[in-house]
Amino acid sequence: MENPSQAQDTGTLYLQVAIARFKELKQSAEKAVAQIADDAKLNWAPGEESNSIAIIVKHVSGNMISRWTDFLTTDGEKEWRERDEEFEGMISSKEDLLSVWNRGWDVFLQALSELNSEDLLKTVYIRQQPHSVLEAIERQMSHYSYHIGQIIYISKMIQGDDWQTLSIPKRKKSS
Repeated sequence: MENPSQAQDTGTLYLQVAIARFKELKQSAEKAVAQIADDAKLNWAPGEESNSIAIIVKHVSGNMISRWTDFLTTDGEKEWRERDEEFEGMISSKEDLLSVWNRGWDVFLQALSELNSEDLLKTVYIRQQPHSVLEAIERQMSHYSYHIGQIIYISKMIQGDDWQTLSIPKRKKSS
């Protein structure tokens, strides 16, 4: 990230910080998924009404592609999006999962990188509801953080005692 003192204005700084945080979220989810050796476990869900990592990845990617394709000029809920299908089916390999994942992130990060501070107060629409670009970015920060937390937690459940923390480990009591 550019040094904050080099930022031209608050809007530019905000966009730099937001992009950096989204990239950190992406990396955290990828580190969690990397710990799962058995590809079949990518489709495991903790309960009947819960989603697997694969389903969450399909949903996040579908959301990113819909919301961020022609972001400034079309409604974020595209007619061609098949949202319900994001919650069906399976992904057979980690390679396929990462392909779906990266397709969404590529669209999203490209759209973010094309924004400038003057865009932040423009109005965009999501499901026919007006949002400032700033609000739309924050809406997605919340949404993506929520689902990435799910990916990490499910990965942790799958790994059990083999889980390697992604942050500062809890203190271990000495025996």
